[in-house]
Amino acid sequence: MTTTNKAVLLVGDSPLYGELHQLITDRGYRVLSLEEAAVQPEAVSLAIEVNSVHLQAKEELIRKLDQLLVPAVPIVTTSLAITATETASWTKHPGRVCGFGTLAPLAERELIEIAPALQTEEAAVRATESFFQSLGKETERVEDEVGLVFPRILSLIINEAAFTLMEKTATPRDIDTAMKQGTNYPYGPLEWADRIGLDEIYAITRGLQRDLAEERYRTAPLLRKLVLANRVGVRSGQGFYTYDAKGGCGV
Repeated sequence: MTTTNKAVLLVGDSPLYGELHQLITDRGYRVLSLEEAAVQPEAVSLAIEVNSVHLQAKEELIRKLDQLLVPAVPIVTTSLAITATETASWTKHPGRVCGFGTLAPLAERELIEIAPALQTEEAAVRATESFFQSLGKETERVEDEVGLVFPRILSLIINEAAFTLMEKTATPRDIDTAMKQGTNYPYGPLEWADRIGLDEIYAITRGLQRDLAEERYRTAPLLRKLVLANRVGVRSGQGFYTYDAKGGCGV
């Protein structure tokens, strides 16, 4: 564990929030809320915003961070449902905004994808990479596109599995068994979706369709309905499967 007096401002409502909070704290950083940072903005060395589902709330948070923090402080934002370039366009200091992407559970992810906006200055990119590396994660720079690489590809696999289920080609269990045994995936796509959060997957597929407007990115209606019903997977107790209070999978 490293020790530092630097404070990190963490905001947003992604499932990543709690995991990042724990990891950042374990690595010796102080984690500040928006309210705490408003009292001592000069203490903040880096800000992280993790909101993929509610884009209006994301914009409001980014604008608040930009107004609150001195221009030298990097703002690191999830760029799964929207590009970092678009996010940076909301600010008066776009050079400090840098995108990143990963999916929950964070403990299973060795790599964090870093996606600089077109406006991002190199100093902000390096600060972002150094920060995630200090958390024990590897980093890789990728192009600034919705979903980035791993989250995008996995989300589209899950979306196709949702179409397969909706079309009654197979049961959820059979779909997952076929993919685990046929491809050696650690989880079946529907089980994986429940672990990540269906709302996070939906945000990515919706963002791809919004930005690229191609039929192949159309979100499966079943996935959308489950999210609207707040059946987002393990953390809500129901998704493609149902779960007990301890997260054990039922039907």
